[in-house]
Amino acid sequence: MTPAEVGAALVAAVRDAVARGEADVPVPADVAVSCTGAGVYESPVALRLGIDPRMIAGRVGGEVTSRGFVRVRVEPGALVGRVDDAYGMAAVPPGGWAEWPRTFDNPGFAVRYAYARAGWVGRWAEGLGVRAGAPVGYLGEELELLKALGELPGRAAQAERECDARPLAGHLERLAGAYHDVHERCPALPKGDEKPGAVHAARVGLAGAARTALGNGLKMIGETPRERV
Repeated sequence: MTPAEVGAALVAAVRDAVARGEADVPVPADVAVSCTGAGVYESPVALRLGIDPRMIAGRVGGEVTSRGFVRVRVEPGALVGRVDDAYGMAAVPPGGWAEWPRTFDNPGFAVRYAYARAGWVGRWAEGLGVRAGAPVGYLGEELELLKALGELPGRAAQAERECDARPLAGHLERLAGAYHDVHERCPALPKGDEKPGAVHAARVGLAGAARTALGNGLKMIGETPRERV
């Protein structure tokens, strides 16, 4: 599930509570949702409406945090197949980084290179006959990348709301760093005589999701994503 899908479920829960006479509040068109971990989403929806958060949490199979937020947990890998061409897109003002130097000391290079790297994985995988498979079994660095992917829409929305590209640009730097860690430590392609397996298929899918998210982020701040840097 994406943050938007979680938000839609929360809106539906509010609508149901109102329809059943359990709450007397206007049904919001959308609600704020933040990703606080891989597959973990939280929303202050109940606090902002002034209603018991348990009323909402119970309808979405969630829980209530100590702050009164509604927390929803889903399978972490469920996000991978939901990162599409429109994922996280928002009207963000132009921003970004210098073109040079093309080293990791330049965060812009790290972001652009992460996008290119993820694209290479997809092309190499296709050449080896390794296709994206079921998004399961993610651990360690992969979970950190999934968390960063889940945070992207919120940071894009913040950048749009504040008319400032910096919240999104800063997040793209973190997302790129998370992808580079996965690329180095959790290879998506088999090595040597290793046979392609489910773990490789899952990682190819994760690389594809990262590529889409990074590409969307670059487009939002006014750059054209490049296959080579």
